[in-house]
Amino acid sequence: PTTARPEGSDRELADLEAGLDALETRTTPDAPRWGRLVRTKMVPPLVAVALVLTVWQLAHLSGIKPDYVLPGPWDVWNEVDTMWRRGTLFDFVWTSVSRGLLGFAVAIAIGTPLGLLIARFAVVRAAIGPIVTGLQSLPSIAWVPAAIIWFGLSNGTIYAVILLGAVPSIANGIVAGVDQIPPIHLKVGRVLGARGFTAVRHILLPAALPGYVAGLKQGWAFAWRSLMAAELIVHSPDLGTGLGQLMENYRTLSNMSGVLASIILILLVGIAIDLLLFSPVERRILRNRGLLTRAEG
Repeated sequence: PTTARPEGSDRELADLEAGLDALETRTTPDAPRWGRLVRTKMVPPLVAVALVLTVWQLAHLSGIKPDYVLPGPWDVWNEVDTMWRRGTLFDFVWTSVSRGLLGFAVAIAIGTPLGLLIARFAVVRAAIGPIVTGLQSLPSIAWVPAAIIWFGLSNGTIYAVILLGAVPSIANGIVAGVDQIPPIHLKVGRVLGARGFTAVRHILLPAALPGYVAGLKQGWAFAWRSLMAAELIVHSPDLGTGLGQLMENYRTLSNMSGVLASIILILLVGIAIDLLLFSPVERRILRNRGLLTRAEG
């Protein structure tokens, strides 16, 4: 014999199911409200910049260091304004950015297949995996003297330093991403006939995408740092003047305002690349995987 379920329990169960359905079907606004956007995305960094400038100005006014050693924010701004009026500011920035982007693109082309080989073949991982990890921890500036001997004072030296700095990070990023793929995904792919390049394209890379993007982001940071290290040391009229060379020129002239202006420009380029390139890609990946709502992104 069956026992009758209390009517109240049926009603509670129906309410629970309706609530779960509402959670699953609830949609978020297509775009956050402007007030929330300003409050959460714009105000915090602006406040942080204002605090840094205030502390900097107070340190300058306190006289703990002479003006030629610790210039104020306005002195540094005047150097940037001078470069702008002379029409050289964009040239300095673009020289470095173009080198960095080209070197980073080549690093992706090398680091991605290298990382896949290390991740998928135990023999390759045992042979060169530790070497790649060791190269990642090696300071990029250590490669500059050797690169100068190999390639002379040329762009080849700069690009060699960029590649040696960025490729290990990209390779290790994709290795970390592949290692986090549940084995069932690969087994299902093989059952469905995904092998070779097809498996890499449709299973490995999509599943490893978060780790891969993290590796790319770190690879760009290493590429940018390596480029600045190379430009600080590799000097030649034929190479043009990038931000690293600009900073070294100001140091030679004992112009601390120019040195700080160069440092700020290097920092701003790094922030801009992250905000314009990597942050949107990361948000899209997280949103597509249900880890980020539109309001949060």
